[in-house]
Amino acid sequence: MSDPNEPQDDCPEKKGKGDYDVGYGRPPKHTRFKPGQCPNPKGRPKGAKSFRTDVLEILKLPVAVTENGKTKKGSTQRASLLRLREKALKGDIRALDRLLALAAEHNPENGSEAPTADLIAEDQKILANARKRQKGDAPPASDPDPHDEDEQ
Repeated sequence: MSDPNEPQDDCPEKKGKGDYDVGYGRPPKHTRFKPGQCPNPKGRPKGAKSFRTDVLEILKLPVAVTENGKTKKGSTQRASLLRLREKALKGDIRALDRLLALAAEHNPENGSEAPTADLIAEDQKILANARKRQKGDAPPASDPDPHDEDEQ
């Protein structure tokens, strides 16, 4: 008889040849891929397009657009934007929000000017001081505000 406290290995599937345990993440050896055998031998087909490429192609496809009573050919992207504009002008709040968000995101003339060289240099000094403080190399900066000098 064996010790009652000792775990019993009565299950023949648990033990294969030798001391190999079968379980989570450890499939039986006979079902594993053999050396040199690949689960996807052909791999990704050459010329397979990504989703992004498909979307860009679809947006470039020509479509007939009626504008001011005249039919014109234009891209799907342009037609979609025109439809969004029409909905926004008719009072659709969601369309208006989306149109304004697109305009803010893609319109460089949103009223803000490009940063000047002085501002960029000032920002670089601030970032350098912050990096030093983060490393513990320098005490907290007690530099006066550069804008205060102008007012004095």
